[in-house]
Amino acid sequence: MMWNFPAFRFIAQILIGFTLVLSSAVIAAEPQRPVVVGYLAAFKGLDLSIARTDLAAFTHYNLSFANPDADGQFVRDGRMTCMGDERGTNLSVDTLRTTIARLQARGAKVLISTAGGVIPGCSGDWKALLAPDRRDATVAALVDLTDTLGLDGVDIDIEGQLLTDIDRAGNYTPFIAALSDAMKARRKLLTCATASYEGGMVPVGSIPYFDLVNVMSYDAIGPSWGPAGAEHSSYDMAARDLDLWIARGVARDRLVLGLPFYGYGFGGEKANWSYRDLVAAHGINATKTDVIGDHCPGCRYVTHNSPATIEKKARLAAEKAGGVMVWELSQDTPDHGLTQAIVRGLSRE
Repeated sequence: MMWNFPAFRFIAQILIGFTLVLSSAVIAAEPQRPVVVGYLAAFKGLDLSIARTDLAAFTHYNLSFANPDADGQFVRDGRMTCMGDERGTNLSVDTLRTTIARLQARGAKVLISTAGGVIPGCSGDWKALLAPDRRDATVAALVDLTDTLGLDGVDIDIEGQLLTDIDRAGNYTPFIAALSDAMKARRKLLTCATASYEGGMVPVGSIPYFDLVNVMSYDAIGPSWGPAGAEHSSYDMAARDLDLWIARGVARDRLVLGLPFYGYGFGGEKANWSYRDLVAAHGINATKTDVIGDHCPGCRYVTHNSPATIEKKARLAAEKAGGVMVWELSQDTPDHGLTQAIVRGLSRE
């Protein structure tokens, strides 16, 4: 029998192409693993925080917080210029590189988180650093920082009045746009943390530039703010916040629901509680609800999130968003009670 080789090759190419299309369809149909972002607070001690973390549960880590000095530099003489450890000493570049490589070896993405809710005294003036005459230099400094440390990206955590002032000056979105271009050119990530109240939200114009938008769905009440007798991070608040950011244009796969591993006390209770300390002081049974005591104006109580609420919120995020974010990882119990609640919720078991 004589083979018609050109025809055979043509048929073979069709079959190979059909196989590749089918393979791509199968890959596309596979569900993407939800994002689980964990903030590692340098001021708590990175080694301590990592030792208290179930590393298998997290896809991204944000090392917090790095700030530039008055000259806009993040690194000088082998040390961060404004990123203190648990002793208040600025972290060394070598220490951070080792930590980052360790987390990346577990398959996670590692970002540096900048600014923070309280800007330390060692920081330069972010309003001046993001003004048009210094914006490019600040972007270049952040790019150099990611290259120096071997990071996977940058998380921008400019909050509250500082965010409002920078945005009103017209300098927030242009900075984010320029930084996004620089990060994308290096195949690195750009994310943000944002509140959901007027004056604390990243502007709508900046949203398309972020790979992830971490919604801080907590702190409705605290030691010196909020309506007396309220809870600081209810399930209803989480649902409202997700709806708000979907309406503001954040794509589902980029929307990340923030979860608190801490609580606040009122009426004679200690003001600040990690979930870890709360369980140690009150017992695991007392933390099975979101309030210890009676939450009412002038009453003695602690507001936090129980494992059941964390699981319920994670399930909500699995349905309406791309995943969850945690502030912060040193605060979970030794048996990773809240982290395991996240795992259960995201798996929709």
